[in-house]
Amino acid sequence: MNVGNTNFLSLLKRLDECILYVENNHQYAESNVYLLKFRQLQSRALGMIRFHVLSILKSASSQVQGAIRSSGGNKASLSEGVEASIIYVRFKAAASELKTIFEEIESRAPRKEYIHLLEECHKLYCEQRLSLIKGTVHQRISEFAKKEGLPSLTRSGCSYLMQVCQLEHQLFDHFFPSSSEDASSLAALIDPLSTYLYDTLRPKLIHEASFDFLCEMVDILKVEVLGEQFSRRSESLAGLRSTLERILVDIHERLTFRARTYIRDEIANYIPSSEDLDYPAKLEHFADVKSETATDANPDVFKTWYPPLEKTISFLSKLYRSMEPEVFTGLAQEVVDVCSVSIQKASKIIAKRSTPMDGQLFLIKHLLIIREQIAPFEIEFSVTHKELDFSHSLEHLRRILRG
Repeated sequence: MNVGNTNFLSLLKRLDECILYVENNHQYAESNVYLLKFRQLQSRALGMIRFHVLSILKSASSQVQGAIRSSGGNKASLSEGVEASIIYVRFKAAASELKTIFEEIESRAPRKEYIHLLEECHKLYCEQRLSLIKGTVHQRISEFAKKEGLPSLTRSGCSYLMQVCQLEHQLFDHFFPSSSEDASSLAALIDPLSTYLYDTLRPKLIHEASFDFLCEMVDILKVEVLGEQFSRRSESLAGLRSTLERILVDIHERLTFRARTYIRDEIANYIPSSEDLDYPAKLEHFADVKSETATDANPDVFKTWYPPLEKTISFLSKLYRSMEPEVFTGLAQEVVDVCSVSIQKASKIIAKRSTPMDGQLFLIKHLLIIREQIAPFEIEFSVTHKELDFSHSLEHLRRILRG
């Protein structure tokens, strides 16, 4: 008797019934002896199933690998259509006889011995599938990494892995229809595949200095992938979530580090040029240009701002959608404080180079711009009730107006 015999599963079912009957009727003579023998037979039968499953899976894998060699020489050289046809359709056909066996095991899963057997089958299945597709996945992600920048690599890598996960989930659902909803069943297959993308992105990520690239990566993962794609295909992509969230955490850490470096280098330690401090001449020049263009909307208005102020507003607008609220709040408060100090220093220099009035007007103008520009982030600032204090500057303004 072997697992392929048409009577095997019916006999196994009869054996299960005998075990259940003896377990519920200990009053019969030598019931414990019969129970022991029945369980020994059951253990042997389940062992035969495990061996049979492994044999069929290995045979299916060998057939697929043979088809790959005859079709293209290696997995990396195949087109996606041919690759999918061989790796998925051919495997499904080669292992078709396992579907009935897996369905029988799943139907008896409430019993602990079948739960253990089902977990073993999941493990064997994932091992064989991984051996077939890991080379292709690694090759594709490596190709993306060679020719694409970090944001594009993130988008392409995630898109490709989502496609692979969906195909693998469909194939797994064909063999294990009752287990496919549990993401952990495919973890032994999906985790190593997603790790290829993580290991490719991380070295590039920790050396990335571009604010724009890091913010774009956050948008890709949070909005495009974890937002849009997962809302439509959450069940088939569930296995990817932990790795993608891990990548997102690394991006946030890098972004926070770069943010603090930017605040220090570009705002706190900003060294103004003579042109930066050429007030009120800069405003007079801007007024002349504006009158010549005869328009109310002039995109060059930012050129009249002191550079640290422009850098601060740009910094906040980029980080606002990319950081967690509590982290953004801390960075926003820090950069506004640093910018205010930088403006005050510039005001004092202008007061010495031009007149005290020009220095005070410069200070008032820029502090008012800060207050206006941070209005969209007021909710975040309200957590700590932090406000800009203009009382000192307003008093100077009153004295100036009084003459």
